[in-house]
Amino acid sequence: MRTVKEVAELTGISVRTLHWYDEIGLLRPSAHSEAGYRLYDDKAMERLQQILFFREFDVPLGTIRAVMDNPALDTQAIWRTQRQMLVQKAARLARQIEGIDGILKGENDMDFEVFKREDIEDFYRAQVACMTPEVERAIEERFGGMEGYHDYFMEQAAGEQAQREYQKMVEWYGGREEMREALLHPQGTDIMRAYGSRIDAAIQKLAAKRGEDVGTFAVKEIIGEYEFLLRRLLRFKNAKEILLRQAETLGKGGESAARIDKRFGEGTAAFMARAIGAFYGM
Repeated sequence: MRTVKEVAELTGISVRTLHWYDEIGLLRPSAHSEAGYRLYDDKAMERLQQILFFREFDVPLGTIRAVMDNPALDTQAIWRTQRQMLVQKAARLARQIEGIDGILKGENDMDFEVFKREDIEDFYRAQVACMTPEVERAIEERFGGMEGYHDYFMEQAAGEQAQREYQKMVEWYGGREEMREALLHPQGTDIMRAYGSRIDAAIQKLAAKRGEDVGTFAVKEIIGEYEFLLRRLLRFKNAKEILLRQAETLGKGGESAARIDKRFGEGTAAFMARAIGAFYGM
């Protein structure tokens, strides 16, 4: 058995963090000493190691707890998931190192092309296949027909700026093939509607907390749920940047903030912006 102090020294995390993990039910001590101090056995240390792996990738505490407490998952499945996350991170770092090496050698003609023209043609066909008749009619009116929209789509999606955006999106999806698969096979209408309802419910719960401290666990748990649903809806591996962009937009007011306030109550947008910032420690 190890004491809190010994675990903190061994792992490098603070005693306060271990106490917090206990309070939220993420990592319970294995036992308590006669004096009431927390004690941790090897099984608890293994769970802590898994938690720290997830935290390395900025996975919210609420999501970690939901994953690790899922009876359908065994320990091996968690380790396989974490291994895949590390492999993807290693691949991204390798690409970044390769790019920097090229710059150091004077090779500044960096290639930003992520998807070829044939890929983008596939994305166009997948998008058109999912269009409702109403959307298709609106596009035909604006572009003078689907051919006009096709030319516009290809010009925009194949440009250098779009390729730079694809590079960032590849990180959000967790890989180029994952992004390609998501764009070629978008979520069905029923699934999107279901996730939309759950996201609305999460925002409604957040709205009910207006006026409270955004640093409380109750508020952070709602943002964790919102982030999880958004990632599942968009099929992203990482939604941190998306949410921080949303927080910045909502914090400035404007149409997006007005829509949120109209639907969920005055002040919800500003509160949501602060809550997202607090969730990521910004």
